[in-house]
Amino acid sequence: MKRLSLLCLALALTSSALFAQKKYDEIKYPELNSFQVPEVETSTADNGITYYLLEDTELPLIELRVNIKTGGVLVSAEKEGLASITGTVIRSGGTQSIPADSLNVLLENKAASMETGIGFTSGSAWMNVLAEDFDELLPIFIDLLTNPAFPDDKIELAKTQTKSSISRRNDNSQSVGVREFQKLIYGPESVYARTTEYETIDNITREDIVNFHKDHFVSENMMIGVVGDFDASEMKQKLEEAFSNIPSGGETSLNFPEVDYEPQSTINFAHKSDVNQSFILMGHLGGMRDNPDYPQIQVMNRVLSGGFSGRLMQVIRTEMGLAYSAFGQYSMNSFYPGFFFAGVSTKSSTTAEAIEAVIEQIRRLQNEPITKKELQDTKDQILNSSVFEYDSYEEVLSQQMSYDYRGLPGDAFDQYIEGVKNTTIEDVQRVAKEYLNPDYLQIMVVGNKDEIGDQLQQFGDVNEVDITIPEPGSDEPVVDGDATKGKEWLEKMANALIEPGSDVVAVQEKSVITQKTPMGDMDIQNSSVTNFADYSTERNLTTPQGQMTMSFKDGGGTMQMGGQQRQLPPQMAKPMLNEMKRNYLSIAINHEDIQAEYLGDETADGEDYAVVRMTNDQVKVTYLLDQETGLPHMSRYTEMNPQTGQRQEAKSVYSDWNEAGGVMYAYSVVTYVDEQVAAELTVESHSIPE
Repeated sequence: MKRLSLLCLALALTSSALFAQKKYDEIKYPELNSFQVPEVETSTADNGITYYLLEDTELPLIELRVNIKTGGVLVSAEKEGLASITGTVIRSGGTQSIPADSLNVLLENKAASMETGIGFTSGSAWMNVLAEDFDELLPIFIDLLTNPAFPDDKIELAKTQTKSSISRRNDNSQSVGVREFQKLIYGPESVYARTTEYETIDNITREDIVNFHKDHFVSENMMIGVVGDFDASEMKQKLEEAFSNIPSGGETSLNFPEVDYEPQSTINFAHKSDVNQSFILMGHLGGMRDNPDYPQIQVMNRVLSGGFSGRLMQVIRTEMGLAYSAFGQYSMNSFYPGFFFAGVSTKSSTTAEAIEAVIEQIRRLQNEPITKKELQDTKDQILNSSVFEYDSYEEVLSQQMSYDYRGLPGDAFDQYIEGVKNTTIEDVQRVAKEYLNPDYLQIMVVGNKDEIGDQLQQFGDVNEVDITIPEPGSDEPVVDGDATKGKEWLEKMANALIEPGSDVVAVQEKSVITQKTPMGDMDIQNSSVTNFADYSTERNLTTPQGQMTMSFKDGGGTMQMGGQQRQLPPQMAKPMLNEMKRNYLSIAINHEDIQAEYLGDETADGEDYAVVRMTNDQVKVTYLLDQETGLPHMSRYTEMNPQTGQRQEAKSVYSDWNEAGGVMYAYSVVTYVDEQVAAELTVESHSIPE
């Protein structure tokens, strides 16, 4: 009985609690506590350096950061990438007195770090150390800033790493879309949209790097901030003494060209054969950070595309089911105009529908007032996230230095927050009408043209954007050959390989491919059928990792492994196509369409061979032909190594010729890259498929 009474009491209490509960939107929350931003002590020394000091004794650490007035905006187009590489090698190359490896060991032993970098509008350097090690490491940090060694090997490493990034820049649809969209807004030749290329990296010399550093790492260009466990008066004296010998050279003038933007409506498309969805951006030129309407514009943009609560996500993804993701931004820069964009990722078949849906939501902001709830929710998002703006003393210092560098008032953030709080429904509609232009949107789509079809034509004439990565020019001298003799040797080679009058276009091969790797030889069993008329192939490969099937046709293909299938990325598809076009059977089968030039004779392995340069649809290869039989002894060609950004010499040596079905086939092929054996092909059999 007592137990039952207790149970009834518990139920009664639970019921009363349930009745007392309110809905989440009825709960009244108190105002956020105001955050007292600690004051940063500032001063300017006689040599032009401005110091920012902020004491924080919570941990025995000191962080020193330097802002340098420099940037990629100062670099000429033919040397694009110079600023970034300079910023990298200042740190990676060590100093003239302390080699990089020794510096790394020293910092590791002290649990300290030093880093440098140069972006588009500024350079930076920073040091994080234990307070007890600050006096010892400060001179080394200054030595790094003023006397970098710039050793050749570290410069080459930085250039190689940059080239590797260039080779991967088309891997991701989002990065392709943003890059090409910027070109639409600012112009393809604009400093605000330029891309680093293999050639521009090759143009950069050590002298360029030394001079760029010398011109900009001077006292008049420096702002130095220190935060951590120290006494401000002592630190000020210490810094002024330590940095007194920084070279002087005059303040750099950062010239930001005006943007000549003409509002226009365009539809632009970049093809990526290895995707099955479309990445879409649409927008126009944005504005400047000092615009008085900055807070209202950001509220407006947050209503449109503010994460899961934004209209793009709520309507286009949740209600219409058209998008995997929806996003947007109205960027407003300090030095040059930003840009507005709204976008979605959608399946290929709904590309046009998704574009129309985004445009409709932009128009809706202009034509209909937002709701009170939308306004309040958006304000809450911005205000609640604002606490992270000053979540550490380091952030306070960094923000103050950033505002001063960009010419903004010290209370710029407070002004922004106050502007957000005071934004009204009418303000949002007003700025939407004034700063959005849905009639003149530049639309950029990255996707698969075979799946999208003609959907984009309803938006106007489609401008196809070429995203091919330009290869560096060749240093090889151009040698003219004898075209008449070249054709004669080509005929002899074709007749030696394929029985005259034969209609052979494809070959089936069973072989073992031995790849040379740093870990040792790797054998791959290959069973393939290749059609050299339409350049298609089906390859079944048995690798140490398992079975793989590769299919290629019409310039693209697929890979299947472990039950998973994916499109061949362009960086694999193009070399695969070129390999087929260089193949000796491809040359023989298509010999009537091949350009050939006889370049003379050459001795190789003790024998004389005829040297013939052949061009198959712009793909060049040079063959050494047996002067009696006409069979190939060797092929030579140059190819691009995307990881290094350099051309490499490749050659294949053929032997052990066998005939089947009227076709001669080399059963042994050894391929060399830069004179090193890269692969060996051992053919077991070949035949002509029915």
